[in-house]
Amino acid sequence: MNAIFRVALLALLATFLLAPASRADLRLMMFEQQGCAYCTMWHNEIGPIYPKTAEGRTATLVTQQLRDKLPEGVSIVSRPIYTPTFVLLRDGQEIWRLEGYPGEDFFWGLLGKRLQQEPEWAAAGGEG
Repeated sequence: MNAIFRVALLALLATFLLAPASRADLRLMMFEQQGCAYCTMWHNEIGPIYPKTAEGRTATLVTQQLRDKLPEGVSIVSRPIYTPTFVLLRDGQEIWRLEGYPGEDFFWGLLGKRLQQEPEWAAAGGEG
């Protein structure tokens, strides 16, 4: 092996060995249904700003109709009964859920408190 090839190979190996572990895929799945007044309230109060927040950068929002088949690769503890129900997924697996939407403060407070436990929270600009 020539010297240039060895240096290039070592640099490539170092890149893989020193690279941070890949981030988990965090998603917030919102189960909703047509005619749900609280779903509409959430979409009016939170929906427009959610993607611009640390919460939205940490856990991308995905909407799901209550009675539709779950997307491939999603596993939850049980099917929601109430709408809206928010299910936090890590790599497709449920790790937390919030049933209902009684207002902004309730939603932001509980979601923020849960996301503080995730390493992605600080990377997204969340407060500690």
